[in-house]
Amino acid sequence: MDHFLYRGGVLHAEDVPLPEIAEAVGTPFYCYSTATLTRHFRLFDEALDGVDHLVCYAMKAASNQAILKTLAGLGAGMDVVSGGEYARARAAGVPGERIVFSGVGKTRDEMRLALEGGVRQVNVESEPELHALSEVATGLGLSVPIAVRVNPDVDARTHAKIATGKSENKFGIPIARAREVYAEAARLPGIEVVGIDVHIGSQLTDLEPFRLAYRKVAELTDVLRADGHDIRRLDLGGGLGIPYTRSNEAPPLPVEYGAMIREELGHLGCEIEIEPGRLIVGNAGILVSRVIYLKSGEGRDFLILDAAMNDLIRPAMYDAHHDIVPVIEPAPGVAQTPYDVVGPVCESGDTFARGRMLPPLAEGDLVAFRSAGAYGAVMSSEYNTRPLIPEILVNERDFAVIRARPTFDEMINRDTIPEWL
Repeated sequence: MDHFLYRGGVLHAEDVPLPEIAEAVGTPFYCYSTATLTRHFRLFDEALDGVDHLVCYAMKAASNQAILKTLAGLGAGMDVVSGGEYARARAAGVPGERIVFSGVGKTRDEMRLALEGGVRQVNVESEPELHALSEVATGLGLSVPIAVRVNPDVDARTHAKIATGKSENKFGIPIARAREVYAEAARLPGIEVVGIDVHIGSQLTDLEPFRLAYRKVAELTDVLRADGHDIRRLDLGGGLGIPYTRSNEAPPLPVEYGAMIREELGHLGCEIEIEPGRLIVGNAGILVSRVIYLKSGEGRDFLILDAAMNDLIRPAMYDAHHDIVPVIEPAPGVAQTPYDVVGPVCESGDTFARGRMLPPLAEGDLVAFRSAGAYGAVMSSEYNTRPLIPEILVNERDFAVIRARPTFDEMINRDTIPEWL
């Protein structure tokens, strides 16, 4: 469910008509709904009601400080994967004790930043990282709580580029080697073993891969406790998928996910951390664009928009589907036409959809890409010297620009020309 609905024939974000925002900030732009963010976070939080837990939002999905502050105000922790994300979370007012630091390639500088600023735990992904973290922690005179990320070799049944739990993926330590790595962690100064971390991928639409991975984590918990480790926290990652189409097929709900966690891990008495990102923010955001031209090609018609692959790269990168709808609601039963929906970037890959059935559209019409809140703005770029587009946050009848569109001068003046030129 989201809060982008037609009212009086016009698509609204909560109580704000989208043409009103377009008039104020221009197009294209991202728009997020506070009500949807709130609802989706609470679904996860309530799914684990009665279990000692923390929902840590995976901020790589969308990291604008206004989104972070909204979620932190609801009680969310943050899952960060870089020093920049850590700094961004702290700038948004998130205390260090609610930040989990994940990521396969943390540098010593990033470790130092997190340890000096405070961190709930560091999820360690390799033995070299473990030793580096020990060196940084002892150099600062600190002890850092850690969980080791184990790779359970479970097929997440998702897109190959977002699967992270198979043996061939770069993430984590093979679960078969977990005992020796935990033994090494226990010997190192500045390291406090507190838990186990696992994350098998993103956009999972079936609970079975989670179940298989969590059973392996449960077995490992018993083994490590028998070895003398105080395993009191299980970080289960994120990955629960969202519906990108309006079909009847829907991924499992957070309440079903929570019930499965209780079934597989509830007997262990551990604090549970989960790190949802896409399901919290994906359907809470849309991308609004304007039709520049209608172009007739050889056997196909092109709908050329002012948004491009640099604004929303998911279709080009993952062959991802986003529903595209007109902002002005079409009349019931109106005939639809197949369009190749494309942007103005000088790449054939700048194609959002091929043969997409849409109602008649004209130059200047507004369209909205649904379910664009996750991995949209955060993966955007200035390719073709196109400005990063505004991000808008709506709260009932109010809306605010939470990232402004830079001017050409602001973009170009970031370059520095050497003296000899």
